[in-house]
Amino acid sequence: MGKSFIYSIIIITMIFFNKTGKGQNDNKNLQNRQPCVTGSFYPSDYRELTKEIEEYFKEALPKATENVLAIITPHAGYVYSGLVAATSFNQIDPEKEYEHIFVIGSSHRTHFEGASIYSKGNYETPLGTVKVDLDLANKLIDENKVFTFNKEAHLQEHSLEVQIPFLQVKMKRDFKIIPIVMGTQSIKTINKVAKALKPYFNERNLFIISSDFSHYPTYDDAVRVDEATANAIASNSPGEFMEAIRKNDEDNISNLATSICGWTSVLTLLEMSKDMADIEILPLQYKNSGDVSFGDKSRVVGYWSMAIAQTKKSDESGFVLTIADKKNLLYIARETIEEYITTGLIYKIDTSEFSSTLFTQAGAFVSLHKEGALRGCIGSFTPEKPLYLVVQDMAISAATKDYRFSRVKESELKKIDIEISVLTPMKKIDSVDEIVLGKHGIYIKKGMNRGTFLPQVATSTGWDLDEFLGHCAQDKARIGWDGWRDAEIFTYEALVFDEGEFE
Repeated sequence: MGKSFIYSIIIITMIFFNKTGKGQNDNKNLQNRQPCVTGSFYPSDYRELTKEIEEYFKEALPKATENVLAIITPHAGYVYSGLVAATSFNQIDPEKEYEHIFVIGSSHRTHFEGASIYSKGNYETPLGTVKVDLDLANKLIDENKVFTFNKEAHLQEHSLEVQIPFLQVKMKRDFKIIPIVMGTQSIKTINKVAKALKPYFNERNLFIISSDFSHYPTYDDAVRVDEATANAIASNSPGEFMEAIRKNDEDNISNLATSICGWTSVLTLLEMSKDMADIEILPLQYKNSGDVSFGDKSRVVGYWSMAIAQTKKSDESGFVLTIADKKNLLYIARETIEEYITTGLIYKIDTSEFSSTLFTQAGAFVSLHKEGALRGCIGSFTPEKPLYLVVQDMAISAATKDYRFSRVKESELKKIDIEISVLTPMKKIDSVDEIVLGKHGIYIKKGMNRGTFLPQVATSTGWDLDEFLGHCAQDKARIGWDGWRDAEIFTYEALVFDEGEFE
């Protein structure tokens, strides 16, 4: 055996043992992360903890949607937020074999640039050991400068820890987690984190986003602030989310320390989901610390359960309103109009029992009739809010802002009948041959010009397809008779119902 061969073996061996990335582990040095808030945030006894979580699951809201990619769940002491957290975890499939479960929380104690992944061992709780996918953890750290292992970021951080027992009780299959603590408040850095995680944001994995909402305002202020923040999240727009936080800050709400403590984690989620057209974000349940019997309503912390689901694609809109949905929307319209006309205040909506459909972004018209005659009608075709809020806004507008009529008076309220036309989500079409006259409304978009016709316009006028398109392009969008030929065209349907159906 020649010296050159021996030297080659030595060099290769040295390279092998010295080639260590920033996330690589020596298996002998692995150290499991130990719980730090047992006995304070949740029980330290195995049986007591299991029983408590099982009770939360029984009392929480049931599964409301399918194809859940992520949940937003609180991280306070279980006596305050356990029920809301259970609603979030009720949305996941306990029988599914997830490739990875990412648990992401924003650091409460340590500030550093980037995000830290626990890559030196597993997670311990009173219910046992939860495996960390060390291979993926180290891969993410080695391939992305934005990730590191910061031991201090994990040791005393409760935001991830309190989520793990819910997983241990809920899941029926083995699973591995990727624990990530966000240490940055830089938008640029958050975008880098989202970019690195985006390839895993799909149906094979689950993301758990840990965050409480408003901190320390009064009970009523918390309800208002937290609803605004949740609606902004539901828009699936990072910009709207950050604008809602900014507006809450500018309102100078007494004792409001933050609108949402885990905003960096939520923003990471929205940066991953924002360009996915088939995503819906559903606010499911809201409570705050003032809702428990011993809670102080003068100084509360808010909690939201939210689910991020991937909607199924189909040729038709697949948009269906149940009888309960219709009753809920009519109730919102009625209560909103009466509250606004009599007091000038906007009716506070309880969304806890709503179906996922009412959180869909869809257009709607609210029409008011008095003794059979139209008394006001206003609608929105391109909303940036959930359907139930669109109906509320249009109800106020129909009663007060239709230029053709005077403002509805309190003395008229009992004589007003309400009709709602819900527009199914718009679908961009590739050919006008897809338009069915009388069934489809059209929405034409070219540059800054817009125009629309409701489905019934074609049947009431007797127009053929060319006339339907031509009139909409010329009379509504102002782009000329043939302007539709090089414009974007969308179709939608209208679901019409009124209070008379349920008397």
